[in-house]
Amino acid sequence: MKSLLPLFALVAGAGANLLAAEGPLSFANDADRLLERTCFQTGAPWAEKYSLRSDVAIVYGIDPKLPERIATWREHGYRIHLMTGVSWGQYQDYLYGRFDGINHEDEAQTLRSGEKRSHGGDVYYMCPGTNYGKFLCVGVQRALDAGVEAVHLEEPEFWVNTGYSEGFKREWKAFYGDDWQPPHSSAAAQWRASKLKYFLYRRALQQVFDYIQAYNQRTGRQVRCYVPTHSLINYAQWSIVSPESSLARLKGCDGYIAQVWTGTSRTPNVYRGKYKERTFETAFLEYGAMQNLVRATGRSVWYLNDPIEDNPEHDWNDYQHNWESTLTASLFQPDVWQYEVAPWPERIFNGRYPRSLPREQRQSIPPGYATELQTVMSALNDMKQKRVEWDCGTTGIGVMIGDSLMFERAGPSPSDPHLGHIFGLAMPLLKHGIPVAPVQLENVTAPHYLDSFKVLLLTYQGMKPLTPEVHTQLANWVKQGGHLIFCDDDSDAFNAVPEWWNSNGNKFANPRAHLFAQLGFNAAKHFAATKPTWKFGQGEVVWLRENPAILAGSADGAEQVIAAVKAVAESAKLDWSETSSLLLRRGPYLIAAGLDESIAGEPKTIHGHFVNLFDPELRVLESVKFVPGSRFFLRDLDTDHDRAPKLLASACKAMPIKSQDKSLSYLVEGVAETPAVLLFHVSTAPKSVTLDGQTVDHVDFSKPDGLLWIRFANEARPRTLALHF
Repeated sequence: MKSLLPLFALVAGAGANLLAAEGPLSFANDADRLLERTCFQTGAPWAEKYSLRSDVAIVYGIDPKLPERIATWREHGYRIHLMTGVSWGQYQDYLYGRFDGINHEDEAQTLRSGEKRSHGGDVYYMCPGTNYGKFLCVGVQRALDAGVEAVHLEEPEFWVNTGYSEGFKREWKAFYGDDWQPPHSSAAAQWRASKLKYFLYRRALQQVFDYIQAYNQRTGRQVRCYVPTHSLINYAQWSIVSPESSLARLKGCDGYIAQVWTGTSRTPNVYRGKYKERTFETAFLEYGAMQNLVRATGRSVWYLNDPIEDNPEHDWNDYQHNWESTLTASLFQPDVWQYEVAPWPERIFNGRYPRSLPREQRQSIPPGYATELQTVMSALNDMKQKRVEWDCGTTGIGVMIGDSLMFERAGPSPSDPHLGHIFGLAMPLLKHGIPVAPVQLENVTAPHYLDSFKVLLLTYQGMKPLTPEVHTQLANWVKQGGHLIFCDDDSDAFNAVPEWWNSNGNKFANPRAHLFAQLGFNAAKHFAATKPTWKFGQGEVVWLRENPAILAGSADGAEQVIAAVKAVAESAKLDWSETSSLLLRRGPYLIAAGLDESIAGEPKTIHGHFVNLFDPELRVLESVKFVPGSRFFLRDLDTDHDRAPKLLASACKAMPIKSQDKSLSYLVEGVAETPAVLLFHVSTAPKSVTLDGQTVDHVDFSKPDGLLWIRFANEARPRTLALHF
């Protein structure tokens, strides 16, 4: 079957509903991105059990055997990217001096106790010195020599509770020009330590990006550079510092992979005083934060989905439920249409869980879940849709977040441990069906970045603006008609750290005072008021003198936030609406989630003809009710009005090839030993269905619906499926 592989690779980029590939394809750099809709990352060579038939295989690691692994995936028709860790990895050659003759153990991130922060054994999180970037470049060169089309440097992470190594002390002296201060000794020292950590991984990444750009210039190639990274929300929750928004301004950075999955999104938070997991809502905000990280910057973002998670102690029901929640949350960002459909497919399709059980009691992936995963992975290739329509609460509302959320997460005066200063503002809106967007504070200086927002909520509890320019842009936005709700009681100890608002001629007690000076705040008139409100230009400012973390921890805090936003939205002439569900149309697809802890009333029901892509049987539904906790990824069958045969869903890769009169032919390929189901819209039943010339036995036709289901066992090789009419 090897002769079919080049053809399969060719048609894989041609679009899911074409009936023929019309000749050879060649692509410039921009066109390359259009052909890279889905990807997965793997540290293993190709194997039948985890050949997902995405457009891209991201091969992991920069060890000497990397070219061999790359070759196995390229032989099976994949486009090839590289991924490797930037803050940790199997980098003992650097650590112990075999790379440059210098022992770098003192560059391991170190706790106050003197213990090195480990990812396992002597795989340490690093405080990257200047030679560290050079070491990474040597490994990256192996990938460049092997012909990769993009390089992903993942997870630039510096733990907040580290910063005590000799290497960090040297970097402090070089960066600040004075002697190191223990980060725990004061709020100012903690702030300065985090700013340095933020800088060091930006420097390391720029070293590698510069190296790749120089390679491109020498060779005429166009190798791209991405940073797979957790969301700002998660890094703040987990007390990690990472360059985040500043990476979009690095020369040679093409974008990100948003590493959002069950493991990040199930981190508990507080809403109405209750501390619990809210996987869907947290994922919704995490994905939203990553989309707003790149919006208006010219960079792109891929969304990661993980059918399991790093913790092997859960069962398959838990993995499936939470994957459906995070996957649904990712689809509520219609500007994003590229997906990493799985990290480590080898642990998904070969793994047995939970690991806490005796080996003989552990379960491999249920067949229905394997089918469901492949159905959804196929549909993710089709998410670049022009038609986008919301059916939910009021849109145009955002909550601002800034990179300095990561700077205040440790003693002596840490911000709220549950990130209540952000969730306290965002969660009430989301729970009331309002698709609130986390808005990146540092990006407001980008042209037109705030154009789509009518109402913004902002606090400087737990975060601070890194430059005064953001205040200029916020003031301009309000002046032109924006409505700003500032929620803060000025109690944050980090207000007093030495920064731009209290130095170089500025003498403001906190950044809020500087912002308000730009917004025409009249202290004599407004300061004594409980909730000062004033007009500025065509817009309006409201000051809620509350700590939003306290609002998150109280039973009635959500009502205070909703009441304030509702009043401001009406002032902004937004049609106010609250719902107990979210519903988004993307072309023929409907994404829906029923919300718990929401408003009272009967759940919304829609009527028509739908197939839920989370259902491995792909059964037709005539009504769908969005009860609390429900998640749906629907194909709306009523959008298919023409009589031409069409493939609607498939639990395998199914690419059309040239068809003869009265027949349709597809190349099909999936994960070996998993059940495939394909759903076609056809006007009449086929006379026969064959797979590589052999009759397919499991074929069902519904004449009233004009639907055809075909079932067979997947194989990890391209086979010809033919429908004869």
